[in-house]
Parts: sequence; C-alpha cells; structure tokens
Amino acid sequence: MIPEIGRSAPPILGLDVGGVLVARAAGGADTSFFGSRPMGTPATAGAADAVRELVGIFGSRVHIVSKAGPRIEALSRAWLARNGFVGEALVAPDHLHFVTTRSDKGPVCAALGVTHFVDDRLDVLEHLTTVPHRLLFTGGLGDQSPPARVPETVQTVATWTATVALLRDLVGKSAPPADLD
Repeated sequence: MIPEIGRSAPPILGLDVGGVLVARAAGGADTSFFGSRPMGTPATAGAADAVRELVGIFGSRVHIVSKAGPRIEALSRAWLARNGFVGEALVAPDHLHFVTTRSDKGPVCAALGVTHFVDDRLDVLEHLTTVPHRLLFTGGLGDQSPPARVPETVQTVATWTATVALLRDLVGKSAPPADLD
C-alpha cells in the first residue's frame, strides 16, 4: 500500500549511491569502489550541488539507502564524507542505510516512510512498492544503456538538474514545505 502524502506526511527522500551519486566506472577503469583507487571514483555530474539543493527542499528528511557489503559500505561512507555529501547542512551521518541485497531497500524505505526515491536500477525501483514517487536516474550509467521500457509508475531522469526540478515540482504539489520538520 502506498502511504498518503499530504499535510500530515512530510516528503522523505531516498537516494542510492552507485550510479546515482557515484558514477559507474567504464569497463576496466580502476576508479571505482572495486578498483585500486576507490576514493578517486568521481561523483556523477552535478550530484553534490543537487544534494545540497535537495536538502533545501526536503530538510533533514534525506536518506541514503544503498546495497553494500561491509567493505563497500565503509568505502561508501568515507567517499560520501570526503566528497561533501554527508555532514552539517547535508545528509546526516545517521541517515546512511546499507543493505545486503537490493530487494532489502524496500523494507528500509517503508520503515523510514520514504515518499520519493532515486535509483539507477529499475529492478530496485520495482521493489519499492510503498514509495509513491520513484525516479530512474540514467545520468550515471556510464557506458551502460538505460532500460528500453520503463513502467508508468517510474519517471526517468537523465541529469541532476532534471532530477531536482522534478522533485521540487512533486514536493510542491504533494506535501508541506521542507521547513516543517
């Protein structure tokens, strides 16, 4: 069941890491969490500025929900802090959630009351049945192609500029302003 969004339910944003905040490395590149220089992995174009804008829209209700084992979780936490995604006036350190399987994002989002989620994997978004606004981010796919068909329940966005604009529009239509924490 999808939660009702309105005056009593403020919007809560969930963001993935790989392919959304962190650019997917091209085949064979070692600048990824799986290569020899994980901290050199670039952010997707515009991601850091976009997250600052999204914190302005959603307030303290921005969560990062990502699939990672212990090693990649530690690298992700370090990378997010080093690259200006986590900290004061950004995503709170206790709003980082890591799961061991992609399908585990669904129960985490349900427990947090996430109303909007951005991921680069359609299979993940299809598991988020309690999240009314699901965005497929294609701007960090690298040399991989986006899915040929996307269900009507998912909106596709190719850049962070488009993502922020869409989320601002969705929140403006569906919930109170971010300062009502």
